[in-house]
Amino acid sequence: MPDKHKALEGSRKRIDEIDEQILDLLAERAGVVKNVIKTKVENQLPVFVPKREEEKSESFKKLAKEKGIDPEWAEDFLRMIMTSSRDKQSQEKFPTATTEPRHILYIGGEGGMGKLYKKITEQTGHIAYSIDKSNWYQLEELAPNLDMVIVTVPIQITEQVIGRLKGRLKRETILADFTSNKSAPIQKMLEAHEGPVVGLHPMHGPDVQNLSKQLMVFCPGREAEKAQWFVEQCELWGMRVIQADQDKHDHVMHMVQGLRHFVALLHGSFMEEYDLKPSDMLEYSSPIYRAEMMMTGRIFAQSAELYADIVFANEERRDLLLKFFSHHQKLAEMVKANDREGFIKEFEGVTDFFGRFATQALNESGYLINRLADRFA
Repeated sequence: MPDKHKALEGSRKRIDEIDEQILDLLAERAGVVKNVIKTKVENQLPVFVPKREEEKSESFKKLAKEKGIDPEWAEDFLRMIMTSSRDKQSQEKFPTATTEPRHILYIGGEGGMGKLYKKITEQTGHIAYSIDKSNWYQLEELAPNLDMVIVTVPIQITEQVIGRLKGRLKRETILADFTSNKSAPIQKMLEAHEGPVVGLHPMHGPDVQNLSKQLMVFCPGREAEKAQWFVEQCELWGMRVIQADQDKHDHVMHMVQGLRHFVALLHGSFMEEYDLKPSDMLEYSSPIYRAEMMMTGRIFAQSAELYADIVFANEERRDLLLKFFSHHQKLAEMVKANDREGFIKEFEGVTDFFGRFATQALNESGYLINRLADRFA
């Protein structure tokens, strides 16, 4: 070791000792979390308690500032610890929203979402069943005991599968679906089942570590109050639940899912056409473009059939895409005409439309970009 580095040996040794002490404290904290899990299950308390986390974060930031530590960094550190704690809690038994276990059938239970929710349902103490093409015959035997049936199959066969349930469920059974479209499946469920009907949309994929802080959209169909126990169960799993009108939900989803995924295809397809390899582009990319590339690239790491089903889900979504292309052509005329002033006017108009959200987006994206650059640069 060069002489100029020897002066650091003592400090580096002490840093290593402190780092080990930090890990020891985190291990001790994890042990306390086990007791928290036990208490939450015994007292039917949710995994995620927003008020507690916010109060904890604020007090932690204040304490950090008093000790000369950057409070924003301290909050990041604490939130990573709390995320790990929630993940640990989600590997154990969950509190249940009902005094007696409910019988829940997942149709399509061998798919990603079906497996995830079936596992969590069983961890909670409810009784979960799974039916797919290979064991559809079991429905007749299971039906008399079912409190809830959740259809979680690909979009293009959802209505067909719902149709096969007609007359096969007892009236008290709640019929629900996990499809990202809500209006058509809810209408089909109302036709196929005379009992309670709700539309559910988990706003996450099957690869999440746990359900805490994930969003569940709840769209009433018929006698939705009968499914209140499931709403409460989602909250005990740590989820955020919002109630939404089915038509408004679908209108927003056309943009959130259909258009966004097609734009990703445009981006990727153009890169392929001009041989713009991701690895080459990342060499010269800013952190923000790297973030955009990651969001585009993650789509192409998944199923083409899944995204085709989302993009071509229904006529209204396809109409929106056609309107998007027409609008795109209108903006393309600015480029053809070298209309710089027109570009500025359009840009400023969109700025006014976004309003305060633009500032919020600048702050939140800045946070993501800085963390991404620090972790993967």
